[in-house]
Amino acid sequence: MKKFFSVADVDNLGTVVEEALAIKAAPYAEEQLGKHKTLGLVFLNPSLRTRLSTQKAAMNLGMQVMVMNMDKDGWALETQDGVVMNGTTVEHIREAAAVMGEYCDILGLRSFPSLKDKEADYTEDLFNKFVKFCGVPVVSLESATRHPLQSLTDLITITEHKRVDRPKVVLAWAPHVKALPQAVPNSFSEWMCQAQKEGLVDFTIAHPMGYELSKEFTPGAQISNNLEEALQGADFVYVKNWSSFVDYGAVYPVAQNWMMDNEKLKLTNDAKVMHCLPVRRDLELSSEILDGPNSLVIKEASNRVWAAQVVLKRMLEDLRK
Repeated sequence: MKKFFSVADVDNLGTVVEEALAIKAAPYAEEQLGKHKTLGLVFLNPSLRTRLSTQKAAMNLGMQVMVMNMDKDGWALETQDGVVMNGTTVEHIREAAAVMGEYCDILGLRSFPSLKDKEADYTEDLFNKFVKFCGVPVVSLESATRHPLQSLTDLITITEHKRVDRPKVVLAWAPHVKALPQAVPNSFSEWMCQAQKEGLVDFTIAHPMGYELSKEFTPGAQISNNLEEALQGADFVYVKNWSSFVDYGAVYPVAQNWMMDNEKLKLTNDAKVMHCLPVRRDLELSSEILDGPNSLVIKEASNRVWAAQVVLKRMLEDLRK
């Protein structure tokens, strides 16, 4: 594995999930694999679970880890070619990424979209140029359009806790106080649509009018604008807010109550409830669910380690070839 950016970088979802669960059962079985190898984690945006879980995964594999907070400690990066750098940018991504690749055997990059220019965000220019110039395998720690480590984690968690062979999974839009990116719901949808194609789940997306995701991420998904109808018979409910894709970054007023609570939970098949975290209590998701027996959010967060570890393991194995 030379790059981990989307579901397209994994051949078989069932196989990678089985491998991750085997790693969970024996976390240190491959601790010699990463000996004398260095993982560099580059953050342009804040992180809690992604940062700590990826560091933990690397250490389980015997790797050294270096963390660079570009938003606080690094130089302002220029990503465009052919420009005279007489403005606020100090270092070009060509040199910055190349130097990081000299210091590290694998690199991880996290950045968020501007939510102002859809075309610029969805071309993934920053991530793609980073991959191009660093010269080593790259793991997406979240980008403008996707969060694949989170999505792999979610599939691991669903597989671990499912009570039927092909559970019904619902991605449910939730309210928020500000415009959030589509990266997590895009990625979750992309992975669940592929899981549905492989016969692992049945997948439904529920959101108010105006919050449609890009169709490239939702092939085969059932899509509903009625939350109560979508929740019928659900085995898992994945709660997440996102802003408009069509009217890029916009937040439309929603009259109906879209927050998941125990009353809505009664419509489901006693569904387990998931959220990528951080979560705004009693806005996105009710405290009664978060503190109750149906919540998987902490177990889900814990599984971030095994998602990261299986990806790093595969990259290290390729470096040995």
